[in-house]
Amino acid sequence: MDFFLPVSTPDNIVPLDAILPEEPLLMMGAGPVPVPARVAAANSIVINHLGDTMAQIIEQVKSMSSYVFQTETARILGVAGPGSAAMEMAVANLVEPGDKVVCVTNGFFSSRLAEMATRCGGDVTLLPVAEGCSADVAAVERCLDQTRPKVLTIVQGETSNTVCNRNLQQICAAARARDCLIIVDAVCTLSTMPLYMDDWGIDAVITGGQKGLSSIPGVSLVAFSTRAWQTLEARKSPMHHWCLDAQLANKFWYQQSYHYTAPVSGVLAIHEALKLICSETLPVRFRRHLRSSMALQAGIEAMGLTLFIESSHRLNSVVGVNVPSGIDSRTLLSAMSARYRVEISGSFGADIVRIGQMGEQSRAHNIFRTLHALGASLATLGASVDVPAGVSALEKKLEKFDQQHATGSIACTTTHTASDEPIIASA
Repeated sequence: MDFFLPVSTPDNIVPLDAILPEEPLLMMGAGPVPVPARVAAANSIVINHLGDTMAQIIEQVKSMSSYVFQTETARILGVAGPGSAAMEMAVANLVEPGDKVVCVTNGFFSSRLAEMATRCGGDVTLLPVAEGCSADVAAVERCLDQTRPKVLTIVQGETSNTVCNRNLQQICAAARARDCLIIVDAVCTLSTMPLYMDDWGIDAVITGGQKGLSSIPGVSLVAFSTRAWQTLEARKSPMHHWCLDAQLANKFWYQQSYHYTAPVSGVLAIHEALKLICSETLPVRFRRHLRSSMALQAGIEAMGLTLFIESSHRLNSVVGVNVPSGIDSRTLLSAMSARYRVEISGSFGADIVRIGQMGEQSRAHNIFRTLHALGASLATLGASVDVPAGVSALEKKLEKFDQQHATGSIACTTTHTASDEPIIASA
């Protein structure tokens, strides 16, 4: 039998190995980040998305996630999609038409939360934060008292402009005292810096696999508190999202039943990523990220460059660097990629480049290579930089940090917590 095909086979297909670089780029931007070998190996496996094997893996993912989220009570769901899909699951399930929502906005991703709440029919009040600043607790309290919202949304770290909402714990307490649900975007910060879901009273925490967790893009996690779960179960209006319906997702994650075909390879990858975090432990991981980021920042400044955000408001997980006058940021990024095989990120409008310090990025050999690539590329483009001074400052900062830690004179956290050590959730 002959088959007539109205559309012919494309004749311009190039093999994948001809498109990808011969030498892989060192991913040092705002995500995705380098993936450990065990995570990459797990991502190459396909198994049945239902059955006993998958059920055992899911139970371990939930148990390890409870430790990483620092919760003993939250309901943790995986999402087949980017961090924004987890973000939308949290918002869409907790915000009904007419609900009052306050959205703290100090960048691109916090504004995305506001857009999602608006699309869900929420009565949204924007609380803009001054450029380059963390959210002010008193300003949040005033807004909460004026609007009496059902939900507050906020990011812990605004990846777009490298601002950290350092007063997150106090803001959560203020919302909790006013019986307001709190949704926190921790896409770039979870496991890179302290966030204690139970102790801080957070109702929904969102993260993506491809940043702090050092897993692959496309599988994300969202944790709902008991209070949040009771709220979404009591919805009066139907969920318009089918894939993002948390109660349907719950059938797969807690009842070993079918929702949709799970991204099994990605779930296996995130299992291995979480296992590495649990093996390292959160205090050690927080300290490693702080050590690496502070050393990188010291090296950048010693080289003669300036950082975009003042230290009191600065996010350590993604570092913004001002581009010297006369240098085109896109040309700089291309030079770093082509000559040094290091990739960092551009910006969302500001004249900056961004360097990630999440997961596997926060290793001494990676920051030395990145700093040298940045400085040497800038020098080639005509900028006045002192690369040896930057590298020397980076090395000295690492040594000083290690000495201070050895004598117990440096804390591994930058935020006050209820206890010195994070709680460890039961399995």
